[in-house]
Amino acid sequence: MKNTPNKLWIIVLALGWLFDFLFWEQAPGINFAIFWTAGLIAAFYLLLSDGLRPHRSALILLPLFGFFAAVTFLRAEPMTTFLAYTFTMFALTVLAMTYLGGRWMQYSLSDYVAKFAALLGSMVARPVLFSVDVRKAQAEAGVKPPRFNFMPIVRGIVIALPIVAIFASLLASADVVFGQRLDDFIELFKLEDLPEYIFRLIYILVIGYALAGVVLHASTSSKDEKLVGEEKPIIPPFLGFTESTIVLGSVLVLFAAFVVVQFQYFFGGTTNINVEGFTYADYARRGFGELVTVAFFALLMLLTLSGITKRETETQRRIYSGLGIALVALLLVMLVSAYQRLGLYEAAYGFSRLRTYTHVFLVWIGLLLVATIVLEILRKERMFAFAMLIASFGFAISLPILNVDAFIVRQNMQREISGQTAEDLDSQYFIELSDDAIPTLTDSLRFPTLPDPVHEKIAAALACIRYEREQDQRELTWKSFHFARLNAENALASVKDEIDVFKMVERDWPVKAVAPSGAEYPCSPYYYD
Repeated sequence: MKNTPNKLWIIVLALGWLFDFLFWEQAPGINFAIFWTAGLIAAFYLLLSDGLRPHRSALILLPLFGFFAAVTFLRAEPMTTFLAYTFTMFALTVLAMTYLGGRWMQYSLSDYVAKFAALLGSMVARPVLFSVDVRKAQAEAGVKPPRFNFMPIVRGIVIALPIVAIFASLLASADVVFGQRLDDFIELFKLEDLPEYIFRLIYILVIGYALAGVVLHASTSSKDEKLVGEEKPIIPPFLGFTESTIVLGSVLVLFAAFVVVQFQYFFGGTTNINVEGFTYADYARRGFGELVTVAFFALLMLLTLSGITKRETETQRRIYSGLGIALVALLLVMLVSAYQRLGLYEAAYGFSRLRTYTHVFLVWIGLLLVATIVLEILRKERMFAFAMLIASFGFAISLPILNVDAFIVRQNMQREISGQTAEDLDSQYFIELSDDAIPTLTDSLRFPTLPDPVHEKIAAALACIRYEREQDQRELTWKSFHFARLNAENALASVKDEIDVFKMVERDWPVKAVAPSGAEYPCSPYYYD
């Protein structure tokens, strides 16, 4: 890298300070997106100023980064935001690993593990090695060091501060008079927060150092010249074709028998369930988890066998591919059964976060199974990691687009209005939803066909939500700005008159919202799985 150490360190330490400025004693919000966008711009500046242009394939990661970074301050639902934070960092990590080479679409799982380990190593060691190499190159070229180099001074102060602080603390404990003099000295310079400042300075330097390692890794180690197992497999195939076909064939027969039994339920629906004496919960809940588990481990088994099975002739390859395709096809049928079971349970008991996640997950794992069949036919097994990556991105993208908590409110309210419920609306469940749900809840109060008892339940839930928000005494600055929070506040303000009629009773736990009718609604959600 042609940049001087001073230039690199000034930029990464500025980023470390920016991290402290945006996040110290601040709630999560727009600060996350601002920091990592600034970090990305700074990294591109350093790399492009050295004439290091990114590969076109690496640039595909930028829209993904932008999308997930925006989701962090647009959505408040926990799983959605967790995936947004995770995939924002994942996109940046892959960009650093493949900046020059751009072969991330061809990575296997082993490549991701190896490249990530190399990046971690660069974050630890490469900044020091870079500084040493620059000094060595300058010495060999006869370049004199600058007359004033502030970096040794900075390093000396950074090393001295914690050492002096530790010794001063021990000496103050050993002598009361010295301790008093030390307190007076600290008070004189308004240094009562000195330990905090030292801690913040240390993590600023750590963040800057790590970011320097990432930039240096992208500049020197992201060319992807050789991928793991590209020329020679890591583990050569050692299992015989006969053994593998027996394993696949046995599992195939078992799955086929299960699917034959399932067909009587596909078109019979609730009629068959009632004839057999099962309830919705028995039919849906008891089998759903097992079916998803079977699909996951069967796919893992197929991929493992594909990597270790000897296929020495074209006939053996075709037989093995045929068995694999048949197995995946049966897995798809089983996932359809799992999807139907979940649908039956939702039709009777409504939507929750877990059921919504699972609904979306089933769609993407089904698409992954289809991709597995296609890759097996095309003999592109190495691309499975990319297919899995696309499915993961797809799932993470689907949740913010769907708006999980708002979707739950809409679906449960529609079921209540249409009368398609097995039990009364559990409005208390809405209390534990995020700010994403509040605008939809306030909109539901305006449904012209909403029954009065349901209207009162929703208004009580909103009264409880407003009460809980009022207990939060945090002072939020622009660094913690969040669109979901803003929309929720505006939505609650729009129905102020309708929820002001509720009296909040705090004498017992949980707090209750008492309606003008005298009905009491606890501000604590019931268990709802």
